[in-house]
Amino acid sequence: MSLFLGKIHYWLYNKILWFEGIEDEIVNNAKSKYKDMDDLVSSINNRFGKSTGRQPLEEVIDNSNIHGWLQQKIESAELRQAALVTELLKREPSNKAEFLRIYREQGEAAAREYRSSADTPQEIFNALNDFILEGMPCDRVNEIVSSNDVEFVWQTTMCLHRPHWNQVEGDVQNFYDLREAWVKGFVETINSEYKYKKSEGGINKIFSTAL
Repeated sequence: MSLFLGKIHYWLYNKILWFEGIEDEIVNNAKSKYKDMDDLVSSINNRFGKSTGRQPLEEVIDNSNIHGWLQQKIESAELRQAALVTELLKREPSNKAEFLRIYREQGEAAAREYRSSADTPQEIFNALNDFILEGMPCDRVNEIVSSNDVEFVWQTTMCLHRPHWNQVEGDVQNFYDLREAWVKGFVETINSEYKYKKSEGGINKIFSTAL
C-alpha cells in the first residue's frame, strides 16, 4: 500500500496527528474535573468518527481514496475538537484559560521537534505549515502579502473552520483564540528573535523583535 503514498500524504497525516494531540490533552486534562468525560468522548466519536489512534498511515488509509480519506480525517478531527471545546466551555467558561495553555504548550513542543533551521521569517512560516492544520493543500487558504529579511506577512483568505463550529453550535472565535496561542508559542520557541501577530482582516505577521 505504501507504494501509492507520497511524501505529501505523510506530511498531511502528521499534521492531523498533531491536531489530535491537542484533543487528547484536553480530554486527559478534563478527566480530573468531569467524571463523565469517557461518555462525552464516546458521544462525540459516535457523531464525528474516532481519532486515528496514531496508527501508521499505511496501515489505516483507504488506498482506493487517499485524498478523500485524508480530507475526511481532517473534518472529523476538527468537528470532534470543536464539539469538545464547545461543550466544556458551556460547562465552565473559565476552562478557556486551560485550553489556551494547552494550545500554547503544544505549539512550543512542535517547535522543539522541528529539525531544520528557521532563521528567517519565511523559514519560520514554512516550519509552521509543517504542523498547523489548515485544510487540504489544494485549499490554498493562505496568500503571501509581503516577505523580507525582517518580516513575513500573509493573509488568510477563507475560513475553513467556521462550518465545523457552526455544526456543533460553537463560536469559531474560540478556535481562532486558541490557534493564535498555538502559533505564538511555536514562533517564539522556534526562534526567540521573532514574534507573531494577528490583525483584523485575516492578516498575520511574523516579525523580528529588533523592529
